[in-house]
Amino acid sequence: MPAKRAIFILALVILLLGSSVAGIGCTFVPGELGTDLFAPEKETSDLPPDFDILSDIWKILSKSYVDKDKLDARVLSEGAARGMMEALDDPYSMYVNPDMYELEISSLKGEFEGIGAIVGMRDKQLEIVSPLAGYPAEQAGLKAGDKILEINGETTEGMTVSEAALKIRGPAGTEVKLLIIREGNDEPFEVSIVRRKIVDKSVYSERKDNIGYIRLTLFSQKTDAELISALKFMFDEGKVDGIVLDVRNNGGGLLDASIQVASQFLSEGIVVDVVDGNEKHTPYNVRQGGLATDIPLIVLVNNGSASASEVLAGALQDYGRAKLAGQKTYGKGSVQIINNLKDGGALHFTIARWYTPKGRPINGVGLEPDFPLELEGDELVDWAVDYLKEQAARAQSLQVASLNGSGFDNVFSAWGYIRNPAIDTGCRVQCSG
Repeated sequence: MPAKRAIFILALVILLLGSSVAGIGCTFVPGELGTDLFAPEKETSDLPPDFDILSDIWKILSKSYVDKDKLDARVLSEGAARGMMEALDDPYSMYVNPDMYELEISSLKGEFEGIGAIVGMRDKQLEIVSPLAGYPAEQAGLKAGDKILEINGETTEGMTVSEAALKIRGPAGTEVKLLIIREGNDEPFEVSIVRRKIVDKSVYSERKDNIGYIRLTLFSQKTDAELISALKFMFDEGKVDGIVLDVRNNGGGLLDASIQVASQFLSEGIVVDVVDGNEKHTPYNVRQGGLATDIPLIVLVNNGSASASEVLAGALQDYGRAKLAGQKTYGKGSVQIINNLKDGGALHFTIARWYTPKGRPINGVGLEPDFPLELEGDELVDWAVDYLKEQAARAQSLQVASLNGSGFDNVFSAWGYIRNPAIDTGCRVQCSG
């Protein structure tokens, strides 16, 4: 059975990632996509008799506990709430206290300061899931998979991800020290990182000759608009023979954003199939009007590509629209929602699983790249650019051959993948449109 994994956002990124603001994964933000769809059919405020034990415990402690000053009703109730959620044995369902929830909201608004990294829990050990491009964590040399042993000299043993977030976050210009152990290293090492303001830009792009390079760092409410702007600017500069779409170390984000992004590269079909606890299938279709539905495409992935990144990559791979290159993805295939609570905190809980258009499960499995490569950083980008250039040159030579009256079938075959990939509509019964 796959190791249990919990990933949540350090307050340093704007997420939207995962539980829309504090977790990683495809999340339906209250008031947006999916909230009504997955609402309980019947709600009740009545507690079953089994919960009387909590009242009994409070009465006993109030009467007889030796340290009366420790009987803080709010602290104890929060502890009970955490315990209830932990008993679900679901690493993505949790109680978030008011302080952490305020931190999440500030992240949504983009009004936050930190180091710019996504942190997770694997085998009860805090780890860096992905440092965000251009932010202090990446600049300090942190890598996906780095284990966090201490924060400012305090051990992380027994520390929750939420607690770690509060300790790592801080005013811009201040320093946080992390003790890190990296796979392959025998000794831990300390990294000092100066916090700064984190800007919520999620799309970075440039041209590499006639090849476009687009990096997505997260899937937020602004991602689609930023991507459209980047594509238009790229096309205005001249002919584009292919696009390298880089979602390495992209921990995920809003499900709706992943559908919008996929729709820029797919002309039809479904992007993802969401299945709730009653086995109800809800397919989300491609939205018409994409700007790059027939441009050669390759997607770069690694073990920091999670959730919404996997929604996008999985759909493009299923339809043969793009090849994946790099390393196996993270494997986050569940959907969370957030409910506000009366105490000012919030409840994050799993409401569904998601599957690729062809019905492939992702949770705990991940996506296997078509081109497994250990190249990192710009080396993998250069490989992808060269690959697309070679494909474009081959297609061009075949096109010339066809104009000379030979090789027409080969031209059609080559450009069938490179320019006009067929959409496989033979998926499961949830296909529509």
